[in-house]
Amino acid sequence: SVIKQAFVKLVHILVLSHLSFCRDGRILAAGGKSNHLHLWCLEAKQLFRIIQMPTKVRAIRHLEFLPDSFDAGSNQVLGVLSQDGIMRFVNIQTCKLLFEIGSLDEGISSSVISPHGRYIASIMENGSLNIYSVQALTQEINKPPPPLVKVIEDLPKSKLNSGDLKMKVTTGRVQRPAKSRENRIQTRILKQDLAGSFENKENELSDGLNKKRLQILLKGYGEYPTKYRMFIWRSLLQLPENHTAFSSLEDKGVHVAFLNLQKKYPIKSRKLLRVLQRTLSALAHWSAIFSETPYLPLLAFPFVKLFQNNQLICFEVVATLIINWCQHWFEYFPNPPINILSMIENVLAFHDKELLQHFIDHDITSQLYAWPLLETIFSEVLTREEWLKLFDNVFSNHPSFLLMTVVAYNICSRAPLLNCSLKDDFEYFFHHRNNLDISVVIREVYHLMDTTPTDIHPSSMLHVVVALTKGQYPVFNQYPKFIVDYQTQERERIRNDELDYLRERQMVEDMQAEVDQQRVEDEAWYQKQELLRKAEETRRELLLQEEEKMVQQRQRLASVKRELKVKEMHLQDATRRRFLKLQQDQREMELRRLDDELERKVHMRDREIATTAKDLEMRHLELESQKRLYEKNLIRNQEAVAKEMREDADAFRRKVDLEEHMFHKLIETDQTQNQKTQKLIEEDLAKAEQACLNADWRIQALHKQRCDDLQRNECYHEVARLLRENRRKETEVLNAMMGEEAKKWEEAKEKDFHLKSEKKASALADASRKWFLEKEINDALEHAEHPYRKGDHSPYASKDQLPVSIHLSIQETSRKWNHTLYGLLCLTSFTLHNVLRFIHVVTCISVSSFLLPVFCCGGIPRFIYSV
Repeated sequence: SVIKQAFVKLVHILVLSHLSFCRDGRILAAGGKSNHLHLWCLEAKQLFRIIQMPTKVRAIRHLEFLPDSFDAGSNQVLGVLSQDGIMRFVNIQTCKLLFEIGSLDEGISSSVISPHGRYIASIMENGSLNIYSVQALTQEINKPPPPLVKVIEDLPKSKLNSGDLKMKVTTGRVQRPAKSRENRIQTRILKQDLAGSFENKENELSDGLNKKRLQILLKGYGEYPTKYRMFIWRSLLQLPENHTAFSSLEDKGVHVAFLNLQKKYPIKSRKLLRVLQRTLSALAHWSAIFSETPYLPLLAFPFVKLFQNNQLICFEVVATLIINWCQHWFEYFPNPPINILSMIENVLAFHDKELLQHFIDHDITSQLYAWPLLETIFSEVLTREEWLKLFDNVFSNHPSFLLMTVVAYNICSRAPLLNCSLKDDFEYFFHHRNNLDISVVIREVYHLMDTTPTDIHPSSMLHVVVALTKGQYPVFNQYPKFIVDYQTQERERIRNDELDYLRERQMVEDMQAEVDQQRVEDEAWYQKQELLRKAEETRRELLLQEEEKMVQQRQRLASVKRELKVKEMHLQDATRRRFLKLQQDQREMELRRLDDELERKVHMRDREIATTAKDLEMRHLELESQKRLYEKNLIRNQEAVAKEMREDADAFRRKVDLEEHMFHKLIETDQTQNQKTQKLIEEDLAKAEQACLNADWRIQALHKQRCDDLQRNECYHEVARLLRENRRKETEVLNAMMGEEAKKWEEAKEKDFHLKSEKKASALADASRKWFLEKEINDALEHAEHPYRKGDHSPYASKDQLPVSIHLSIQETSRKWNHTLYGLLCLTSFTLHNVLRFIHVVTCISVSSFLLPVFCCGGIPRFIYSV
């Protein structure tokens, strides 16, 4: 919308940060970092007013409309909280400042208004919570309108003097006196006394109140209502509320005469002290006499305490009091007002001569029984309520009323005063509260005002109440200026002398302080040096102790290192011994395994030999039986014999194959043994190489730790020597094994030689058997040709008849067989199969020797070929 766009542009331009809507939502108020209030009419969608706040307002922190039960939601009063902590309430239609809450000393942090607009709750900057009554703050707004017709009462004829006063009286309202002849319509001439006219003028207050009616109300109740007292006072005193003039006085700051006010008047409340100091400073800037008046703080303090939240009203009340009720007080400055005190003494002499004579008898002057009451305006002898009640009557009457109050106070206290005889008692009496009814005193004052003769009445020498002028405050010079100037000059001179003295004393004190500081610094330096020396000695001792501890720690570390080295050597030795023991156990286990294998083989050999022997016996028995069977059935069973011979030849071939297999197995066993030997040699060689590598690594480590590891080096050398010795012994063992192997090969060669010899013997046996068979065949043929020849026997019928060469050959063969069998039994490396092979060969040879005659018919060549 249009207003939205305009508002957004204005917000960017003016940096508006706070908004507030009235209750009916028709008016929007906005403010920000300036003292301008922007008011929008949301129905017309336009900005209809800009209100400029006072110059003291530089920024707006909060905006809120004050609700009213009778405005139908169109709120007219806007609360504006500015940066100085003061919340001002203005009428947006008349642009008039109605009232304000907060102050510079006690600023408002945040504020909120109740929904019905009766109360205002504010959080102050000091953390306190203040709740204000809107009804009490808006007395001027809610006060009744002034009367349309004012009644002018005629004074007694004795007081009337000639004088004319033209007044324009209309039916609508009472107007001021006419000043021109042009406005004389519907007028009449009233002849009136001039004094009466001034009295009537006095009775007409600016706020529409009637002084006579207020006096009647006061006489009836004795005091004004507490709720309206401040408003009535402001009306009676006709305060102009000159904000600009007061701000100019306040901007001058604290007067030099009241810089040390707190030393002479120690007040607990710092806020109250600041307000009192500012009010007195403003009075001193207004007139120089007040900077030299010693009793001014006592005079102004009750009003400061009463109006501490509104310093402007406080200042104007005190100023009005000084101008009107303190008339002629400063004519004999710096002495007390002797003329005023004389008036009081004359009135007291007229009304109570006995009391005055009592004062005279005890040398008590008016400066003791009257002046303490005046300079403190009864604040020392009355309570707050009594004092307010008294000043309700003081402000409502002629300035002489205050002087009459002093006389009435003395007369009402005549009984205790007559009992006093000491000056100190009188001083105490007029400076402390007494058991006195203030209402009685006030009635006595009115009685004195009415019964005192005119020639001694103070009203004849005091003018009526004159209000402060608007805009600027009047000049106050009712004092001996030369005395004040002289006193001011003297005070300034004394102040300068005091400043010089204070400056010199400050200089001396500074020098003394510097000397003391230097002395303290020197002492501190010496103490510090002493402390440093002691600290250095302590550090040296600590350093020595630390060095001793370090030496001990190094010794312990060296001992620990030695222990670790010893443990390492023990561990290495134990490892070496465990390794050697492991090797020894492995070798012993290998030897035990070999012994077990050897025992097993020997046992198997014995069992096989026994079995073979049994088999040989059985075979021998079988051969015997076969021999008998062959001899018996030789001719009859030739074919069976041939078949059996073939079976034997097959068995012989199988036997030959078995022997060949055993021979190849022997060769393979020998090769396996050679491989094991080679593997053992390779393992030993790898161990030797690993030992060499370890020795090289240890030699490199020895170069780095030569000084600490000499003993370890010797141990390593010893281990290396033992390793070399072991390798040498292993080499010797291998050489011995190789020598044993060579011996075995020699034995094998010898056995081969024996085998060849046996083959030769077998060939001889074959030749012998051939010859024997041929001979037997020939004999058989001859026997067949001559079967019945008697006495014919074979030439070799018995063993003894054999040829000598054959007999020797058989014996040699048997002897060699027995020797060979014995050698086979002694050799551990020969297997049972070789023994059996040899036995089978020999057995076959033996069997062949028995069966040779059988195969004479065509079987001999095949048998010899198979063998």
